[in-house]
Amino acid sequence: MKKSRLDVWNRFVAWSRFTAACSLLGSVCPGILAAEPTPTPVTEARELFNGQDLTNWYRYIKDEGKENDPAGVFTVRDGKLCISGEKLGCITTHEAFENYRLIVEYRYTGAAIPPRENRTRDCGILLHSVGKDGAWNGTWMYSIECNIIEGGAGDFIVVGDGSENYAVTANIKDEKSPKGCGIYDPNGKPHTINGGRIDWWGRDPRWEDVKGFRGVQDLEKPIGEWNTIEVICDGNTITNIVNGVVANRAYDVKPSCGKIQIQSEFAGFEFRRITILPLEKTPSGK
Repeated sequence: MKKSRLDVWNRFVAWSRFTAACSLLGSVCPGILAAEPTPTPVTEARELFNGQDLTNWYRYIKDEGKENDPAGVFTVRDGKLCISGEKLGCITTHEAFENYRLIVEYRYTGAAIPPRENRTRDCGILLHSVGKDGAWNGTWMYSIECNIIEGGAGDFIVVGDGSENYAVTANIKDEKSPKGCGIYDPNGKPHTINGGRIDWWGRDPRWEDVKGFRGVQDLEKPIGEWNTIEVICDGNTITNIVNGVVANRAYDVKPSCGKIQIQSEFAGFEFRRITILPLEKTPSGK
């Protein structure tokens, strides 16, 4: 049957709208068209960690793979998620999320594992995780990290492939850190990165990668005491709040949805709460 010019035009318009929608969706959450799970709506408070097991998570250990943790890097004891830090790896949510608040309560156990036995104790929350397990250095999915490290809790790190698909923009001070990183300043100038980090506003310029480092303005409590980090993921913005104080904010974040990972990085940590909640009209923190 011969198609009329109107039929051809209508098909062209329909296809153009479809491709435009796909392009927009891909820019919001890169990879979602490539077998990424559809984000689960967050409509009520929910405990992602139930204090008994890792029902909502799966383990991934470098050089061991998915759900293969012979060294027991991630275990649950006495209602707490215990991370030995013996190997690089993570636990990852089965589900993807967008537009939510995440509240995490954690503490340093004090353990520091070779090859970082004399280095700062390090962990992190990887947000908007997409793509393959272990895509980054055989360990983590591509993601945006809210850092947990001595002296640097609340830093942003882009854990990506260096492309424009992974980025954060934040307002930063005119001067950079001694390591060449931007330092968050709510009244500063916009700065975009596709890799590396943006330090929280109070990171000590004397920071060194040595065990036990503590800066003058650090927001974390001493080793062994419980800390609270709240992360607000609202559209393409992320706000990191450490013990009630806004430490860092980013916008134009790519991707803006995905899974959540908790890292193991050669240091001992315990988590007693990992709660996901709907967004509030007024963010928490000072």
